Amino acid sequence: MKKVLPARLKIAFLFLGLILIIGTLGYILIEKWSFLDAIYMTIITLATVGFGETHPLSPAGRIFTIFLILSGLGILMFVIESGISFLLEGEFGNVVRRKKMEKQIQSLRNHYIICASGETGEYVIEEFVKTNQNIVVVTTDKKLEENLSKNNIPVIFDNPAEDEVLEKAGVKSAKGLVSVLEDDKDNLFVVLTARSLNSNLKIVTRSVDKNSVAKFKNAGADEVVLTDLIGGMRIASAMLRPAVVNFLDQMLYQSGEPLRLEEAVVSASSPLKDKSLSESNISEKTGLMVVAIKEKNTGKYIYNPKANYKLCDGDTLIVIGNSEQVKKLRSLL
Repeated sequence: MKKVLPARLKIAFLFLGLILIIGTLGYILIEKWSFLDAIYMTIITLATVGFGETHPLSPAGRIFTIFLILSGLGILMFVIESGISFLLEGEFGNVVRRKKMEKQIQSLRNHYIICASGETGEYVIEEFVKTNQNIVVVTTDKKLEENLSKNNIPVIFDNPAEDEVLEKAGVKSAKGLVSVLEDDKDNLFVVLTARSLNSNLKIVTRSVDKNSVAKFKNAGADEVVLTDLIGGMRIASAMLRPAVVNFLDQMLYQSGEPLRLEEAVVSASSPLKDKSLSESNISEKTGLMVVAIKEKNTGKYIYNPKANYKLCDGDTLIVIGNSEQVKKLRSLL
């Protein structure tokens, strides 16, 4: 977040500094005064405090002083008005909020960075927020930045393809990065930059052109999502499999706590390791439904696993449930 002060306040201070320089140089050149006398006279003239002249003024000096008073009053009024609007119109609060947000971002670990623009980016952010993930959003979309700031979601208003911007977002300590910018070229630059800064980072990117998938993979992306392809399949499914689509819509967008397909990995120290599904009592303990298991050793998926399936270290459970239920499962694993 490079911009701390609003542009209007910066311009006001620029004009104020300029009139101070003009006034000081004018008295030095016209009256041959010292720098201290010249700047003192300039300040008391602009401030209209009525302390009187530092030294007697020549006719040219008086004309210059009239010019200084007339121009200086206008500039001072502009500075005061800009300062009042900065304090009263919420801009000061925005600066304080940004500073607080910067500290919050610096303290994050194992978080997700979302480089976003457009509606697709908004949907991605919404899903991460709904599932209670720690995120930092990087965007050049001013409207999106303002909306996220109002909702206290960490956001950086800057170019996500720049090294220092991703470093500010904590890329070296992040768990993953999602790039959903509207142009494939922009997403490619983000992937290249992120991979160069963190070789262990999981990177998922959007691609519009299916011919760009290989380029993204070579640049360091772990997953490439063709949004147009998924949109087309969704439209076809709505026609061919309406009940399935309706079920998924209700699961994802129901009121209250939405359901999600989630995953959790069995750790080496888990009390459920080497136990069967029936012995683990996952459904009773968490309320989750285990719909599949990805075996660590083979990489294959076991759909609708049987009750006697024995859980092994590194197995990934695919479950349906809400975020609180998934938290319970992960505490067991």
